Amino acid sequence: MTRSERTKEEILSHVYAAETAAEQKQAYDAWASTYERDIMASGIRLPFHAAATFIAHVRPGTGPILDAGCGTGMQSEALALLGYGPLHGFDLSDGMLAVARAKGLYETLVSATLGEPLPLPDGAYAATYCIGVLTPGHAPANAIDELVRVTARDGLLVLSLRHDEGVSPYLATLEAHRAAGRIAHVFSTPEIVSIPISAPQVRHAIHVWRRT
Repeated sequence: MTRSERTKEEILSHVYAAETAAEQKQAYDAWASTYERDIMASGIRLPFHAAATFIAHVRPGTGPILDAGCGTGMQSEALALLGYGPLHGFDLSDGMLAVARAKGLYETLVSATLGEPLPLPDGAYAATYCIGVLTPGHAPANAIDELVRVTARDGLLVLSLRHDEGVSPYLATLEAHRAAGRIAHVFSTPEIVSIPISAPQVRHAIHVWRRT
């Protein structure tokens, strides 16, 4: 095993062992400089499937758009290329935000943590996009509450969720918002193999909800 491979394994171990937002922030700050190289080497498909789903349901000219848990901005590159915007993003990691900022895709980028109150106004975004973050060990199910709050009436939420037993709290939270009349289901993809090279057992589905 090479030194670089050991370093990558150590970083991943640190990321997935994190039990608090502060530990996650530290882990992702340390990973930021090599994150895209490492995640692309894993065969990640999720950002591309998510962008295709977003484009299929969100009309050109819709904005502003919130990229929630934006990381390095990988999932918004295709949207920016096709003229979607203005794009706004937030992430808990200053290191990841620095990489995203250097791409020049976003009108604003702020530090914020999913699962905590967001420093964003009610109904501010015509579409909200949260990809690869709403998953056990990362953002908790109650993070959905704030995403619903900041999305404008008739706006769309495009969310990826793990397609396994860990998804239950997230689906329950979405169902509670649906039952309360806050959101309506629009579309869900079939399950996809999202990380085929390094984690072929991991599957996701992408869900589209309308804010009512």
